Amino acid sequence: MHVEELEAHRPALMGHCYRMLGSAADADDAVQETMVRAWRSLDRFEGRASVKTWLYRIATNVCLDTLSDESRRFRPFEEGPAGSVDQPLEARDRTHWLEPVPDARVLPSSADPFELAALRQSIRLAFVAALQHLPPRQRAALLLTEVLGWSAAEVAECLETSVPAVNSALQRARATMAARNVPRPADALTADQSEMLEQYVDAFQRYDVDALVSLLRDDATFSMPPYTLWLQGPDPVRAWLHGPGAGCRGSRLVPVAACASPAFAHYHPGTEPGTYRAWAIIVLELDGDRIAGWSSFLDVETLFPLFGMPLDIVDGVAGC
Repeated sequence: MHVEELEAHRPALMGHCYRMLGSAADADDAVQETMVRAWRSLDRFEGRASVKTWLYRIATNVCLDTLSDESRRFRPFEEGPAGSVDQPLEARDRTHWLEPVPDARVLPSSADPFELAALRQSIRLAFVAALQHLPPRQRAALLLTEVLGWSAAEVAECLETSVPAVNSALQRARATMAARNVPRPADALTADQSEMLEQYVDAFQRYDVDALVSLLRDDATFSMPPYTLWLQGPDPVRAWLHGPGAGCRGSRLVPVAACASPAFAHYHPGTEPGTYRAWAIIVLELDGDRIAGWSSFLDVETLFPLFGMPLDIVDGVAGC
């Protein structure tokens, strides 16, 4: 077996580790460790399972080695009531927050359309956030069966437990996920949604705040990890954009593909005319032709390289 054969499975493994860990950066590290363990144990691989299944087993156990029973990543609106624009900003470490993932890193080009649609649903922020409410072994059991289509017997072998234990874990995991009531948006954007996103970009780059907030659902959430503050509804978001967020005036948005959702690399104006500096990865969650969630992830030093985006651009061109 050659390195290339192992590497061909990297996107699928990256998606699995992202769903387990809730972080693209941590998933990248976990996949690298998976590849190292696989290469070291290659002489013990006897073809009793497919290479893909063997690698998933290794990746699952790498993730379980990383996670404790209390391990989970949060979204700001899961931790307390909505705030206000005059509230002081408090930050938590990046390891506390759910992070976005680039589609290109986790969606295998070899997947058939039906598999691809399922995988896209499984990397949406709401779904991965709901997974974080499951203990790690329940999380693994659910993902291996619901996303990868493994049997309870295959999961039991992977987790070194019994089939009844796996079935019990699945029952509890499915009940928890049902209680979270995770939305399942359509995989493809409608014409109205595409038009709305064009309006969003145009309004943002003109910094027409009233036009921007008119695109929000009445209960839309607005958050900026690593800050704990989150806002809800058009009026607080309007106040933020006119107040503390006014530094966004003159920004540029560059479309990216994240979490199978509309997303943008957000660049603030730089110190010199015509220059722009990385500010956030924006991920939008849609409900019909309105924005239900607006998340700006500010950890640019970690996220922009994962998305293959430069930290500086000059008049829309990558900087030096």
